[in-house]
Amino acid sequence: MARSIDLVADLGEGFGPWSMGDDDALLEIVTSANVACGFHAGDPRIMDRTVGECVRRGVHVGAHPSFPDLAGFGRRTMDLTALEVRTDVVYQLGALAGFAAYHGTRLTHVTPHGRLGNLVGTRADYANAVVDAIAHVDPSLRVLAQDGCLADAAREAGIRVSIVGIADRAYEDDGTLVLRSQPGAVIHDPDEIARRTVRMVTEGVIDSRNGVAIPVAVDTVLLHGDNAEAVELARRIRRELEAAGVTIAAPAEDR
Repeated sequence: MARSIDLVADLGEGFGPWSMGDDDALLEIVTSANVACGFHAGDPRIMDRTVGECVRRGVHVGAHPSFPDLAGFGRRTMDLTALEVRTDVVYQLGALAGFAAYHGTRLTHVTPHGRLGNLVGTRADYANAVVDAIAHVDPSLRVLAQDGCLADAAREAGIRVSIVGIADRAYEDDGTLVLRSQPGAVIHDPDEIARRTVRMVTEGVIDSRNGVAIPVAVDTVLLHGDNAEAVELARRIRRELEAAGVTIAAPAEDR
């Protein structure tokens, strides 16, 4: 059976004059965008420009909320309460939704960034806090996540879930990502990344770092583009998926 897959990338991850990645190049490749909301990256001007470019190119806009950690790019563990997580997510959703409204569109999804994104997979209190925020701000939003506590809590609350596959990150045998602090957490071989992506989408399997075949039913593939080589790899992944008969499109129910 022919498959349809959403391609998403993290965009708007600059601050003031500092920028990361080639957003313009990625917007030619992706169908959805996770836009930084100001806590790990992004500021009002960057958010405004990023959302505006997404609208101009027909790319769906999603929120990428984070721990309040600009200095650490949202990748450090922070000992927040569930209340702090909920209110921080509400704050960030509200900010990005305002820019979406200004540009005549709406948010379609939410995916937590960095360390918060890791922890919501294993901490039920954080997962429930994120879902509570979404349910009260806009329950029509999809949650983009890996299988785990956040996906479970969202489904229980009646919120749509899209499972995300990340082909350039190593997986543990239980399906969680290998922590970035560990050797081999990020895969750099373009051939291996492309092969893993196509297999993940067409066969529903990805190998753990120990060689265990993990079943994955992904709806979305996360692409990275923080350097010229990564952008070319993103183009290659899209080409090879299309060559394998995969349709590249955001979920129809978001339209």
